[in-house]
Amino acid sequence: MSTRKIVVLSAGLGQPSSTRLLADRLAEASARALLDQGSPAEFRVVELRDHAHDVTDAMLTGFPSEALADVLAAVGAADGVVAVTPVFTGSYSGLFKSFFDVLDNTALTGTPVLIGATAGTARHSLVLDHELRPLFSYLRAVVVPTGVFAAAEDWGAGDATTTGLPERVTRAADEFAALVSLRHTERRDPFADVVSFEDQLGRLGVQDDV
Repeated sequence: MSTRKIVVLSAGLGQPSSTRLLADRLAEASARALLDQGSPAEFRVVELRDHAHDVTDAMLTGFPSEALADVLAAVGAADGVVAVTPVFTGSYSGLFKSFFDVLDNTALTGTPVLIGATAGTARHSLVLDHELRPLFSYLRAVVVPTGVFAAAEDWGAGDATTTGLPERVTRAADEFAALVSLRHTERRDPFADVVSFEDQLGRLGVQDDV
């Protein structure tokens, strides 16, 4: 069985950040779930803050840098994507949205996406269903039913045994792994449908001289 390719996108602005911490938790749980389902996976974690200037330049010029183009290609070729953002003013961060603005709007078609978000208080938890889910539905991704939100209190002392967050992470990872395991990512030849010059002439009724 081929190894699945998973891209983890973290839009945290600090180092370290709770956004990256949640992204790591989701990736670790997803790796275990995929192994349990017989689908080994290779994970690539991308800190969007490292590409912030390139994302802005791509929005202004329409051309991504080599480094950003590599990330965009990896997302388009992935068997699954984990996407986690901090919440600013009741929505995903500008960096998070800008990245998906420069991504081709067909790149995530049919791709399972596990969504996550972090914020200071639990009152922002509706961002998952009111902001993130519509965004990825518009991009025609297959959004995992369970999204994971983590507030500041979820990272308190003894969080490994705190009820709520670990269970949500495990449930979301199991659902994500099930979707990824069922997905068949086609590595399509971009020139497969190109019509040869001879065939084009034939369709126009042009015959070779005898």
